Amino acid sequence: MSSRQYAADILKELERTLSQLDDAEMQAMAKQVLAAERIFVAGAGRSGLMGKAFAMRLMQMGLTVYVVGETVTPGIGSADFLLLCSGSGETGGLVAMARKANQAGAPVGLITIKPDSTIAQLAQAVVRLPASAKEDTAGAGADVTIQPMGSLFEQSLLLSMDALILTMMEMKGMTGADMFSRHANLE
Repeated sequence: MSSRQYAADILKELERTLSQLDDAEMQAMAKQVLAAERIFVAGAGRSGLMGKAFAMRLMQMGLTVYVVGETVTPGIGSADFLLLCSGSGETGGLVAMARKANQAGAPVGLITIKPDSTIAQLAQAVVRLPASAKEDTAGAGADVTIQPMGSLFEQSLLLSMDALILTMMEMKGMTGADMFSRHANLE
C-alpha cells in the first residue's frame, strides 16, 4: 500500500473517531479549564506530548498553565485544575496524581478511551475518545485501526484538544491574533 493510501486511511479513522465527540463533555471540560486559577497538564509517553501541545495553546490564550513534572511546576491547590491525558485511565503515575489532586481539593479532568476507568472515577470532567486502546491493536482488534499501539488515540487527543481550544476561544471571544502576542520569540 502507498503512503498516500495509509494517510487516507488514517484520516478516515480520525474522522470516524472525532465525529463521535460528545459536545456536552467538551463544553464541561472547557468550563472547568476556564474556571481554574491554574491548569496542570499531564500524560505519559506520546499522550503526554499531546498534553504539552495543549498546555502551549493554553499559555497562548493567556491562562496560567504548568506541565506536571517540569522543574518550575508548583504544587496544586483547590483553585486549580488537573487535566490528565490517558487512553486507559489506569496509568499508575497518573492515578496517583489524580488522587493527590483530589486530596488537595483540586478538580480533575480526563481525556480517555475508558470513561469507567480508575482516573475517570476520580475526575469531575471526562471526555471520551472512542479510539482503539493500544492493547487492542496488538492482535484481533487490529481491524479497528490500521495504526500501531495508541496512535489513533494520540492523534485524536491532539485534535480534540485543538477543538477544545477553539471552544474556549469562542467562550472568551478570542481570536488567533489575540494569542499570537504570546507566541515564543526567543527561537
